[in-house]
Amino acid sequence: MKVRQVKPPDAEQLVKLISHVESTSDFMLFEAGERNLSAEQFRKRIESFGEDASTILISENEGALTGYLMVIAGGSKRNKHSAYLVIGISREFRGQGIGKALFAELDNWARKQNLHRLELTVMKTNAPGVALYEKAGFQIEGVKKNSLLVNGEYIDEYYMAKLI
Repeated sequence: MKVRQVKPPDAEQLVKLISHVESTSDFMLFEAGERNLSAEQFRKRIESFGEDASTILISENEGALTGYLMVIAGGSKRNKHSAYLVIGISREFRGQGIGKALFAELDNWARKQNLHRLELTVMKTNAPGVALYEKAGFQIEGVKKNSLLVNGEYIDEYYMAKLI
């Protein structure tokens, strides 16, 4: 397995991976088929990286993308030191250390970008996700009550963050 920053030619595979993750997990914000992603849209987004401290880290196995970690930097002077994260791992590769590897690479990349704060939200019911984030050094800062409606049930989310 290899972890690296995404490149414009990865856009088509990345869109397929995101769609696959959203269709095989109840823990993502978007449900299967809820949004229409295009490779061209992602290619342009990837090409714009470097304008701020945003990127997408990807893991690959034998040329196939297996996971992604999106890093969305703050857009103002007051929050440009922080970034919001979204992670997704292909169902077939979950529990195999990909999340750990993506977060390790994130730490290296974030330091080079002079980021100070990394943050994310996670459903309280996502025990594997919470465990991964805690192992990566994230701490629970708060709870968003009834934040999401999943399969007819209101779900709380944790606010989690890590200071670098």
